[in-house]
Amino acid sequence: MVLSGCSGGGKSTVLEHPAAHGYRTVDEPGRRIVRQELRTGGHALPWEHADRFARACIDLARVDREDVVADRWTFFDRGLVDADTALRHHAGRSACSIEELQNYHARVFMTPPWPELYAADDERQLGLDEAVSEYGRLLRRYDELGYSITVLPKVSVAERAELILAELGLRG
Repeated sequence: MVLSGCSGGGKSTVLEHPAAHGYRTVDEPGRRIVRQELRTGGHALPWEHADRFARACIDLARVDREDVVADRWTFFDRGLVDADTALRHHAGRSACSIEELQNYHARVFMTPPWPELYAADDERQLGLDEAVSEYGRLLRRYDELGYSITVLPKVSVAERAELILAELGLRG
């Protein structure tokens, strides 16, 4: 299952809840790549080489997807669709097949723009306007790919997490 949406919308924080209840979660590929690039002096950073960064995210998201255990729920903080959407935006082309992009649970949850939560940091340097534009692209792309989309309400972390679990039938 993918949790996508606006940068700074609370995705990572929401996924701490299912993780604490024993579900497997996969950290956002982009954050992991940015940390690695900053640590090693690399340049596959979204604010330096957005297309190179997107390709690196695609590669890592593919590895993440291959590492899934079929009979166990896995919650992804972003995934291939997010990375491929970024590549399409920055380089004008896709690197993934439609089948590959549709290889997640049919239900996707989206965190909408939430200006009160948004904060730039060393790993997230895009502004809120860019994050809102990204959210629109992701919402359109997931819809085009046939995913059932639930936009999470602006409520507490616990309420958002419980809504996800309930909608997936993981809560009584």
